[in-house]
Amino acid sequence: MKKTHLKRPVLEAISACREKKAEDISVLELEQDSGAFTDYFVVCSGTNPRQVQAISDEVEERLQRAGMHPGHAEGHKPSEWVMPAYVDFVVHVFSEKARSYYDLERLWKSAKRLDPGDLTAVATRKKRAPSRPLKKKRA
Repeated sequence: MKKTHLKRPVLEAISACREKKAEDISVLELEQDSGAFTDYFVVCSGTNPRQVQAISDEVEERLQRAGMHPGHAEGHKPSEWVMPAYVDFVVHVFSEKARSYYDLERLWKSAKRLDPGDLTAVATRKKRAPSRPLKKKRA
């Protein structure tokens, strides 16, 4: 990922989507030269307006607990598309019909499509502590 500080919040958003049974979750890494206002899109679908709202609410609640608040949010109850925006990434929660209509994956076809599992593998790697020479004990 471009920015390592985004791994955890994006993973938290994905986890919230999964908890509320979101379908077809994908992550788009937007190119810096594309004119995009953000670095990543998390895109998913809900089967009905209530589920769309529940997914969005869960994302917002989880990220609030992590100290993040959306800079902007679009969509209202009940909605076909809810979009909490967190400056560096945006979560798009669509109804199936709205997702196929807007087709963000096609619209942003220059974006690199990431599998949520790719992010998990990168974020869970731990940094090793630098090796230090052992100090000798004095007798």
